[in-house]
Amino acid sequence: MLKQKSAATRPGRASIGALVLLALLASSALRASAQNPDDFQSERARAIQLINERKFADALPALERLAASSQADGQVMYGLGIALLMTADGVKDAEAQRKARLRGRESLVRAQQMGVSDANLAMLIKSVKPDGNLAGVSANKEANEAMRVASEAFSAKDYEKAAREYERAARLDPALYEAALYAGNTHYSLKSWDKAGEWFARAIAIDPEKETAHRYWADALMYAGKQEEARDRFFEAVIADPYSQLTWRGLSNWAERNKVTLAHPKIEIPTSVSSPSGGNVSITIDEKALKEDNADGSAAWMMYGLSRAVWPTGKDGKLSERFAKAYPNEKTYRHSLAEEADALRMVVTMLKEGKKVKQLEPSLARLVKLEEAGLIEPYVLFARADRGIAQDFAEYRKANREKLRRYLLEYVIKGGGN
Repeated sequence: MLKQKSAATRPGRASIGALVLLALLASSALRASAQNPDDFQSERARAIQLINERKFADALPALERLAASSQADGQVMYGLGIALLMTADGVKDAEAQRKARLRGRESLVRAQQMGVSDANLAMLIKSVKPDGNLAGVSANKEANEAMRVASEAFSAKDYEKAAREYERAARLDPALYEAALYAGNTHYSLKSWDKAGEWFARAIAIDPEKETAHRYWADALMYAGKQEEARDRFFEAVIADPYSQLTWRGLSNWAERNKVTLAHPKIEIPTSVSSPSGGNVSITIDEKALKEDNADGSAAWMMYGLSRAVWPTGKDGKLSERFAKAYPNEKTYRHSLAEEADALRMVVTMLKEGKKVKQLEPSLARLVKLEEAGLIEPYVLFARADRGIAQDFAEYRKANREKLRRYLLEYVIKGGGN
């Protein structure tokens, strides 16, 4: 597996090269190098070795071929993304350079979708905007110069000068997120909480789906003693990027300061589902869910496994009807929000349609409460997300931001809502 070490860049200065210091090849790939030179695995190992040696231009042709193969995996796409980004710097034509960076970013995103989990991969993706331009770099040369001067002043702890220069950069390029963000961060360093908030708000107006300005503003509000406003802003940071440790750590700091216990509803599902290969689905049911008297409703958990069993790809290699209908633009099965929410709702449906039980076991009672509140999807996205489910967050957020807020408010900061 490719691994990288990263060096932090100074505020306002974007550098892809600083993010790619060394890529370490997994032992399994090294062993593959002993095979036939024409073999996919052998070429893969050699290409990644070239990345390790920082011979990006030499690695690029091989990685292009490997990426076009049906055997291409996440590590190949990761390596291709690095090679494209690093060689883009040598392209003289600005538009061609932008397109090369865009291809590199798309390859890195694909690597992430294929299961590569690496903090440095996420950093590399964020270093390039979706249009192929570098994050934190303006098309306005004067704005870039102001950012440089501000960065040097900030490093020297001359915060007054840094604030002036970041603000000047923001005026020269009103769309430069980093200028507004760092202006706010500099006022934060000066403990000018309200002024910091004004600039963080400007950064959020530029890109509300970046978590950093939300989190920084929340810190400023917290230290200014505005705890409820800080809580709501930490919520926005989590909603912007729910799978970042930083966003949850920020909310945890607020909770500790305010003596609040954070937790998701404790729902233990005694049924597991796996689809190892060839369309064979395996369902494992805890014997507790098979009790004859069903006095606490536990038998309803069987519906969780039965519902999920119809989602994976069949033995004929075709996508299931359920998955194809929910995700018509996707060609490969993955565990999804739609599948998980559907399975949990089927459990609730069985409870409501079956004979009444004396008292629901705690997990079922919590699940029914979530369903009645219309918050099963937020629970799944925040508490049960794997790589597949996480891919559905951005789309769900578009029309359901208020439900995400409600879940955080009604459950997470109330210790799970128990």
